[in-house]
Amino acid sequence: MKHISLPGVKQGISQLIMGSDYFAPENYELVCTNLDAFTAIGGNTIDSAFIYCGGKSEQAIGMWMEDRKNRESINIWTKGGHPNQHGPQVNREAIYNELMISLERLRTDYIDIYALHRDDVNVPVGEIVEILNEHIEAGRIRTFGGSNWTTARLQEANAYAADHGLRGFEFSSPNLSLAKAKEPYWADCISVDEEILRWHERTELPVLSWSSQARGFFTGRFTPEDHSDQDLVRVFYNDDNWERYRRAEQLGKEKGYSTIQIALAYVLNQSFQTAAIIGPRNEAEMKSCLEATTIPLTQEEIKWLDLRTR
Repeated sequence: MKHISLPGVKQGISQLIMGSDYFAPENYELVCTNLDAFTAIGGNTIDSAFIYCGGKSEQAIGMWMEDRKNRESINIWTKGGHPNQHGPQVNREAIYNELMISLERLRTDYIDIYALHRDDVNVPVGEIVEILNEHIEAGRIRTFGGSNWTTARLQEANAYAADHGLRGFEFSSPNLSLAKAKEPYWADCISVDEEILRWHERTELPVLSWSSQARGFFTGRFTPEDHSDQDLVRVFYNDDNWERYRRAEQLGKEKGYSTIQIALAYVLNQSFQTAAIIGPRNEAEMKSCLEATTIPLTQEEIKWLDLRTR
């Protein structure tokens, strides 16, 4: 499997990142089956978050790493700072408290890849950069980025870091997919549009994408007439996205791949470094994702799929 690099992370990050929002000790057998299959195809990076399954996701991953004795060969990506019933959690005390709990759940003393799950624009970005650098210096995290942060705040943060000799945000985690979101899938989430895409092309800041396959839009299970999934209809159903679907289907037939494999290859073949969170539940889905990493797409094909050329 191809890998990308991030400062501070000792080993490359597999372009496919295993999602874990359904992991829990209660389904530990399924967790082991899927993580063992993921590592068998060359995957080495697992995505989690402080809030996933009420913390059970991190617990299950920690159990699996301890059982497999493979902590040093696995990149753990976890997130904190998601607003909860107490309000925004992007402050020194909340970040520290959540991070320490995450470390305990994961049965480790460091996080390879850390992200703030949301931004709090009421907190000066320089203060946030200072806080995260304290955790870098303490060895608790090795690199950090922003999940669902605007490019304006990322740019401001990295300008502050450069001016003060500090580490900046070294990746962003928005939704990047061939289908473009009409509105946020969840409140306050960021999806890559043409303006954001051009910003990443210019800055070359890596993207670790969630919902990289557009919540199943490209599986073939849906049609413009099928409105059974209201969230999919709300976010992705429009004429442009169905044209992107048709183009991915056409290119897939020409190259000998499925439509959803072309959609995943679109994410992985950008001109800047990208990786994609995936959520396969069986061997066939795992194999499909792996095959998508081998599909080369030219920038001309990328732009054609994305309707930037006709």
